[in-house]
Amino acid sequence: MTLRIGETAPDFDVETTNGKINFHDWIGDSWAFFFSHPADYTPVCTTEMGRTAQLADEFAKRNTKPIGLSTDTVEEHKTWILDVNDTQNTSLTFPIVADPDLKIAKLYEMIHPSESATAAVRSVFIIDPNKKIRLTMTYPMSVGRNFDEILRVIDALQLGDAKRVATPADWRPGDKVIIPPSISNDEAKDIFPQGWDEVRSYLRLTEV
Repeated sequence: MTLRIGETAPDFDVETTNGKINFHDWIGDSWAFFFSHPADYTPVCTTEMGRTAQLADEFAKRNTKPIGLSTDTVEEHKTWILDVNDTQNTSLTFPIVADPDLKIAKLYEMIHPSESATAAVRSVFIIDPNKKIRLTMTYPMSVGRNFDEILRVIDALQLGDAKRVATPADWRPGDKVIIPPSISNDEAKDIFPQGWDEVRSYLRLTEV
């Protein structure tokens, strides 16, 4: 099974560092940032877990819940968290999924056999409150994720949902956005009374 954007994220029941959860129930009315790691006590993973914890307020502003996964046990996760907190000067409180049998990693296609038969690559799934997959990214084990980009795409997705817009290359909050071609000029007059710049008939830029 290939997980595609727009499809419902697979549900599961699992033990985490914060107790047993049902994934869809845990998401609730929030967005989710679901991300995997090759293993506990690895250097790149430690920095990523720490960075996620440091950005707790930023995720909260976006109504987004982080949840990690590593193919180790709850007990191993909990002792690793102590190292994360100590080395990254933070306090990690979000749940980490225990997946020693690789069940969830395989369900979400986080195991890439040419990379490792047992360790998950660095997968990212952004999931909306309707439990739909809205974005996927995959990094190799040796490359840490760009958390500025993760927050940026959450902002872009949420703005697009709220304002019926698309975002151009390198968009940042406050930049101009694109009126999708599916919205006619007549309809756009009501939706975007502030007007727009028509670079081409298919490329209309506006502010929101």
